[in-house]
Amino acid sequence: MSPIRKTSSRSALGDLERAVMDVLWSQPTSATLTVRDVHAQVAEQRDVAYTTVMTVMDRLARKGHVVQEREGRAYRYRATASRGQMTADLMRGALEDIGHEDRAGALVAFVGEASADEVRALREALARINDDPDPASPGA
Repeated sequence: MSPIRKTSSRSALGDLERAVMDVLWSQPTSATLTVRDVHAQVAEQRDVAYTTVMTVMDRLARKGHVVQEREGRAYRYRATASRGQMTADLMRGALEDIGHEDRAGALVAFVGEASADEVRALREALARINDDPDPASPGA
């Protein structure tokens, strides 16, 4: 039997994976939830079996999107990154995949399709980066 291959943390989320991550992202950063907790919230929006949510959460742990911590006979889960951090990781990965020579064109095309609010947010983020060499610091 071949070993389980850990998927890149850059992999995109499926619909149910996104619903599970939405529940985890809605919690404070250090909070952990059980499968039962997550299932209860996901089941409010869609018909899904407990075991399906459990399988999805196990797969998210294997992909590195969630931390799985044993507590007694159950596991507790929390997201490894915020929604914004994960999105940035996916975007960086997409840029890496196309190569250095095509990055500028990809960025121009991306920004060219952005709404006025998104362009404003990008300008504000760039200004913060120029003002603060560590844009991830608190208050950024």
